[in-house]
Amino acid sequence: MEYKKIYEQWLTDSYFDDATKKELLDIKDNENEKKERFYRDLEFGTAGLRGIIGAGTNRMNVYTVRKATQGLANYILKVGKAAQGVAIAYDSRRMSPEFADEAALCLNANGIKAYVFESLRPTPELSFAVRYMKAIAGINITASHNPPEYNGYKVYWEDGAQITPPHDVNIMDEVRAVTDFATVKTMSKEDAMNAGLYQVIGAEVDDAYIGELKKLVIHQDSIDAVGKELKIVYSPLHGTGNVPARRVLKEIGFENVYVVPQQELPDGEFPTVSYPNPEAKEAFTLALELAKEKDADLVLATDPDADRLGVYVKDTKSGEYIPMTGNMSGCLLADYEIGQMKARDGKLPEDGALIKTIVTSNMVEAIADYYGVQMIEVLTGFKYIGQQILGFEESGKGTYLFGFEESYGCLIGTHARDKDAIVATMALCEAAAYYKTKNMTLWDALVELYDRYGYYKDDIKSITLSGISGLEKIKEVMNTLRERKLETLGQYKVIAKRDYIADTIENYETGEVKPTGLPSSNVIYYDLSDHAWACIRPSGTEPKIKIYFGVVGTSIENANEVSKKFVEDVMAVINPIIEA
Repeated sequence: MEYKKIYEQWLTDSYFDDATKKELLDIKDNENEKKERFYRDLEFGTAGLRGIIGAGTNRMNVYTVRKATQGLANYILKVGKAAQGVAIAYDSRRMSPEFADEAALCLNANGIKAYVFESLRPTPELSFAVRYMKAIAGINITASHNPPEYNGYKVYWEDGAQITPPHDVNIMDEVRAVTDFATVKTMSKEDAMNAGLYQVIGAEVDDAYIGELKKLVIHQDSIDAVGKELKIVYSPLHGTGNVPARRVLKEIGFENVYVVPQQELPDGEFPTVSYPNPEAKEAFTLALELAKEKDADLVLATDPDADRLGVYVKDTKSGEYIPMTGNMSGCLLADYEIGQMKARDGKLPEDGALIKTIVTSNMVEAIADYYGVQMIEVLTGFKYIGQQILGFEESGKGTYLFGFEESYGCLIGTHARDKDAIVATMALCEAAAYYKTKNMTLWDALVELYDRYGYYKDDIKSITLSGISGLEKIKEVMNTLRERKLETLGQYKVIAKRDYIADTIENYETGEVKPTGLPSSNVIYYDLSDHAWACIRPSGTEPKIKIYFGVVGTSIENANEVSKKFVEDVMAVINPIIEA
């Protein structure tokens, strides 16, 4: 079988180092492990690379990183943009500094300058740095919130957003065309620095980035009034957010910021959590203990690369800390930012736009209607929000007001073109200060939104299906749903079915079929009666199938009950396909 031949080649080829060969010899009697490591190349997709660290073609290692970088370099050379250089950042994960250097030195060997951060930095600062340095591209070594055995490699283009068409497809083609590891170029770091091809960056970019964030504060008056009273607990979850988040909060006037000591320092093992994801309740265990000790007003946590922000807010009536989903915090910030822009300026831009992904709460549409701004819907992936911002700039039509996705990611301002948990941290603390001057908490503000727009409740169910068999199951679920016509989902009638691979929206009531208007993607979406919806898609970065849901209730309690029942109804459709 082919994987056996490739395994043997890695053992015998002088190109691969002794440590790699030793790791592979240790699994010589484990046929399944050999197959998992070598049955395919680690796929370079639209989000770049992401996988388990280790030896093998289907793993993250110096060889797969070099191979991906050679493909990127070939594309940059083809488009004649080598002179602009590439910005490179990395997070706190295992092998992140090493992978960053391997990428830089491969670019350098191809005559392309690399601007490499001196130490770990958050994803949004890399996005900012691409444009600040006028680079043609960016590389970020991170696996975001994945478990510690993972790492990844994200590619950005010169607009600061992750690669979108046509660059993504063209770069993927170039990476696939690199079939022989021995053809991949590299050079020594000493030679690269002497040639001026490897340049270390740091404080200058940091200062410029933080400066851009501070310009986005709307209510400095509120911070000045209560910033010394507001108590904030923050955890970087062993990642990159610690320094920039604390810096920006301090510089705008928040004095009571308590960092979770056990999670303050960078650590790729993430020793205090099994899964360093601010979406997970476990990630907040230590932060909530500290919050109760300090009687904090809000509790914040950023994921390891600081592009996602998790939030708990105190309900003064019950004294409890209530978790906010990404939809809840995103809607709260969207309403705050747009509402306060309007109050400050007297009006909003006529071409103002609020952008969300297709799996984000439909409350966004209600907010857009309330303020009389355009609501734009894009595919899952923040790069598509970045693509809209670029379109506004190139056409001169459209003003970006706010954009977010349900997975705890938003962007205030256009300094970056990716999710920015540092600016979200700043803005949420500012909002807390503003509402505090009105004798309200953030929870009070959210309840006010529900009263105004409706009791929206959105949820997500993720099913992990690892390995070769898992990939097949994921395909089977999507293919079955694609072929099956569901008249109802639980108590709701199916109004329309969107198939983003077929590029069709089929209206079940009228029989009309029209295009989605969005790029091809393996996603199925059901528009349901009573403003409910459901969406199913494979994760682009993890071995999971994700099912998203949304309902509207008559109260917060009713919405929770309706949502719980609806999740059960949808899973009653999905589970039999998985178990078949």
